[in-house]
Amino acid sequence: MFSQRCSRLVASRTSIPLTSYLTRVARPYSAAAPAYKNILTSTPKPGVGLSMSLEDLTLNRPKALNALSSPLFKELNEALSKYDEDKSIGAIVITGSEKAFAAGADIKEMAPLTFASAYTNNFIAPWSHLANAIRKPVIAAVSGYALGGGCELALMCDIIYCSSNATFGQPEIKLGVIPGAGGSQRLTHAIGKSRAMELILTGKNFSGKEAAEWGVASKVVDGGRDELLEEAFKTAETIAGYSRVAVLAGKEAVNKSQELSLREGVEYERRLFHGLFGSKDQKIGMTAFAEKKKPEWSHE
Repeated sequence: MFSQRCSRLVASRTSIPLTSYLTRVARPYSAAAPAYKNILTSTPKPGVGLSMSLEDLTLNRPKALNALSSPLFKELNEALSKYDEDKSIGAIVITGSEKAFAAGADIKEMAPLTFASAYTNNFIAPWSHLANAIRKPVIAAVSGYALGGGCELALMCDIIYCSSNATFGQPEIKLGVIPGAGGSQRLTHAIGKSRAMELILTGKNFSGKEAAEWGVASKVVDGGRDELLEEAFKTAETIAGYSRVAVLAGKEAVNKSQELSLREGVEYERRLFHGLFGSKDQKIGMTAFAEKKKPEWSHE
């Protein structure tokens, strides 16, 4: 089972009761979590001398295959923001059910919209809160369908792990629209113009294996959702075990590579690198290395 240093925030369309699911996957200690309608959350207590280092988020609209809606994203954004502000947390995992990470946006919500209502209310803009505002590393653990908005949600995350049964796609063209939460941009950055153009204009899906081969996902995990989550938690716990300051800087530097030229990116990276010499953790890490000791990070 996972270390007591892990905790989870889960949004799932599975019919498995939350209590029994946590018995299998989470740690034996848990604290009260906010009650949400569209996502499930659980925050175990840290072990003695340890700090809570990982959060896991699960989507919870099983009857709709975790279809993404404005109410769901409102809760998701609130939960993510709380975890981002919590100094004891070092990484976040977002997952869904075995059958669907998220099978797209809620068509019932979108169908009656007009241009005026969508434009004036800035519909779907809050869905990018994860990409625009969350500074801590976020791992998407994708099992089953990740289509449309579900694919875009996964692409907003910093790392994607997927199971062998994962299916990605941007099928919006079949509904008379195009991706609206960054799919045309992030997918193109990940796999190139030609392949992204083909997928977006045909609405074809692609497999978890293809996602890994094309650079969309970091790893394909054989087995079920539990095996997938175990791998995601291992990586998240590893990240959470390093200096929070250095991890935030590393994420920031990599994200800037998607926006800047190579020269500008290298210069930006160097400024962050220089800045880290003003942190306590730089002194702790380098001193521990020289003395062949394990660093005890201050996260300052």
